[in-house]
Amino acid sequence: MAQIKVYYEPDMELLTVFWQAPRKNQVATELGDGVVLLKDGQSGEPIGMELLSYRPGDARFDAVSVEIGNEKRQLAPA
Repeated sequence: MAQIKVYYEPDMELLTVFWQAPRKNQVATELGDGVVLLKDGQSGEPIGMELLSYRPGDARFDAVSVEIGNEKRQLAPA
């Protein structure tokens, strides 16, 4: 089963989500609107993302969509 790790640093207003283990050689690419894609430095495979200037209730992250097989479920924000 895949594990997702979510880190929130309120002092820095930074939310980081990893769906793979962090890498020593990871690279970051800003996608716009304070969204940063984290990728493996060798393969370029996405391994996580960061939201800059994040605060709980942030409109950029208003819900989480979870897909299981062919079924899609919408989770409301906490």
